Amino acid sequence: MCGRFAVTLPNDAMAQLFGAQPANDLPEVPNFNVCPTMQIHVVQGGDQRRLVPMRWGLIPHWYKAPNGGPLLINARAETIAEKPAFREACRERRCLIPCTGFYEWTKDEQGNRLPWYIHRADGAPLVFAGVWQDWTQGGETQRTCAIVTTGANTQISQIHHRMPVILSPETWGKWLGEEGHGAAKLMTPAPEGALAFYRVGTAVNSNRASGHELIEPFEP
Repeated sequence: MCGRFAVTLPNDAMAQLFGAQPANDLPEVPNFNVCPTMQIHVVQGGDQRRLVPMRWGLIPHWYKAPNGGPLLINARAETIAEKPAFREACRERRCLIPCTGFYEWTKDEQGNRLPWYIHRADGAPLVFAGVWQDWTQGGETQRTCAIVTTGANTQISQIHHRMPVILSPETWGKWLGEEGHGAAKLMTPAPEGALAFYRVGTAVNSNRASGHELIEPFEP
């Protein structure tokens, strides 16, 4: 799964990377501790790609309130086309979710949660496959999204058995539906060696923590 990540790329650089028109109300960057229900950066496809803010945590249309059911921050690739919350979005509303790196946790023998920071080995931004959904209640609309996950590759399985679906630049258009069919074939683990990871301090265990030190390597 993916439950926390970092974004450090400036908004204008993100817009340029994707050839997207940026919205005026994008989240502030850098953010080294992006948590569920926060507004995050999302790229929508079309004749003119758009970089927009969305709530991280997809809200199905039948929820009476944002907390009207389970918090859906991830969508499993294996069942996304079948689950009522995701199947229409998977067909019609796919998106890209950029970040710099994400966190996962292991536990030591005492049960303490040990955080790891995972990033692209070449230092380039990560781009997750995502799906989005508008949720309207009482005349108010929220645009919401979830990150698509799949089984971890051998490298990441040392930390966690799941990982986000990570898209390379040549597949962005396919996932966004700009280049015909075939998006389902993209929901696979990242190639071995594409990512790197290292231990970071336990400060990030708190969703209130912030600052560049969250992604600095842990030194015992």
